[in-house]
Amino acid sequence: MEPTHFISTKTLTLNDLDHILHGHSKIALSEEATQKITRCREYLDQKLMSSAAPIYGINTGFGSLYNKNIPTDQLEQLQENLVMSHACGTGPEVPREIVLLMLFLKVQSLSYGNSGVQLSTTQRLVDMFNQRVLPKIFEMGSLGASGDLAPLAHLSLPLIARGEVHYLGKIYQSDEVLKLLGWDSLHFKAKEGLALLNGTQFMSAYGSWCLLHAHRILKLTNLISALSIDAFDGRIEPFDSLVHDIRPQKGQIHVAREIKKLLEGSQIISQPKKHVQDPYSFRCIPQVHGASWDAIQYVTDVFLTEINSVSDNPNIFPEEDRIISAGNFHGQPLALSLDFLAIALAELGSISERRTFQLIS
Repeated sequence: MEPTHFISTKTLTLNDLDHILHGHSKIALSEEATQKITRCREYLDQKLMSSAAPIYGINTGFGSLYNKNIPTDQLEQLQENLVMSHACGTGPEVPREIVLLMLFLKVQSLSYGNSGVQLSTTQRLVDMFNQRVLPKIFEMGSLGASGDLAPLAHLSLPLIARGEVHYLGKIYQSDEVLKLLGWDSLHFKAKEGLALLNGTQFMSAYGSWCLLHAHRILKLTNLISALSIDAFDGRIEPFDSLVHDIRPQKGQIHVAREIKKLLEGSQIISQPKKHVQDPYSFRCIPQVHGASWDAIQYVTDVFLTEINSVSDNPNIFPEEDRIISAGNFHGQPLALSLDFLAIALAELGSISERRTFQLIS
């Protein structure tokens, strides 16, 4: 029987994402998530019935049209138009593994009950994940400054029987798959299109995928480095705790300990050496790998915060009776972190190349 991951407020980890991606898991909304989604939608419906006050993106236009009021009988069409107008991505297709992760992360974000979507909308995204109905999404088209608008628009098109999807190894028109699965096309209510498009699930999915591989690469880099030290007949002294205790950078200490542990019991490392010190690429492994370790840990913290957050706009707070238009969709924290991650991984490759040069010269 396939395991089921229940969507809730329990904090997600990278291990959870790895299991969800590669463990053939199904997902389901917990009772907690169901109640939060339902409560938020009911509050928003009541608010719209009891007040004509303008609420951005719910009964107004978008962007520079924020001051245009939308008649009540056009609120649903407004949301559908928003999704269709922003489905303008281009370039290579996003890998299906990333699309699957985007679906999961969008459900997670909507489940906190601050987005105002219908329960049926969230459940359809769950069903798409479980049936591996994966929308065709394209890499280019959004900057991330207003959320991942174009990629998330393509993610949302199948909800209204539009766009194309991958299903059972073939590409279908969305309406064809809906018929095959006996699903009805959904009708968006006020706010839903905006809730689906505003968000950072495209960036978060790519970044999380990169981090899963970054942690794997870092582990392998330390392992290969230890092997390289023995192959070079290197010295163990640069990994002595005395050195790192007087410059206690966390990553440096962690890497030095890991390399020492990997070399425990090596007859080569304990034999007398003819040279008094090793080249930088061996001697500075703790400092260089350690700096990358620190960077990867920092980026991991940023992304774990993001995937356990609400990143659309406006945000709805039923208990406080407030709807606030703000900027949680902005991708700046992720963009800076991804640049940092790229630098950290490139440095691991750079010093590895120098060790390879020493070994074959």
